[in-house]
Amino acid sequence: MGTKYYPVIDVIATGKNILRLRKAQGYSVADLQEFLGFEAPQAIYKWQSGKSLPSTDNLFALSYFFEVSIEDILVAKKPKFQVVAQEESCDSDFLALFIQSHVA
Repeated sequence: MGTKYYPVIDVIATGKNILRLRKAQGYSVADLQEFLGFEAPQAIYKWQSGKSLPSTDNLFALSYFFEVSIEDILVAKKPKFQVVAQEESCDSDFLALFIQSHVA
């Protein structure tokens, strides 16, 4: 059994990524607001500051707007823990699991 991680989105890094993509392509918050049909820009500012994530529909629209995949917008959080399988040479009939911290 190999090490498996449960993927989690890094909200702050994703927000910075949305900000980076917007600026790199020369768009203003007003441009993005108009494209998404928002009455106010608060949601965009919340995304960029990492206070919230776009809905699935808005994430899809952002990928279309920036001409990138959704995976190019989202940033995965680096796991702090991993599940590690004990060596199979143990005498027991089951595979023991333990949590090993990855705090540097």
